[in-house]
Amino acid sequence: MGDTGRRTTSRPRQEPTPMPRLALYTLAVCLLSVAAAVVSFVQGSWLGIVWVLLAGLSSNMTWYYARKAKVEKAARAAASSPGERGTSVTR
Repeated sequence: MGDTGRRTTSRPRQEPTPMPRLALYTLAVCLLSVAAAVVSFVQGSWLGIVWVLLAGLSSNMTWYYARKAKVEKAARAAASSPGERGTSVTR
């Protein structure tokens, strides 16, 4: 007499593709802060130093999150291939 909570359609479930969103956001912040630093220095303001520091911080965060996503992707690929288990190479 009502909804049982079950799905009526049988569609295969798709896993979302992983995307390093934080890396993209920090890249955008880095580019915008570099532009703001250039504008500040052109206008003669020393406030551009703060923008340069923010650009440095966000570029490091971009590198970190992009590298993290790459490592996680490689780990998922290694876990999904059953023939490769037990043959790990350490560098």
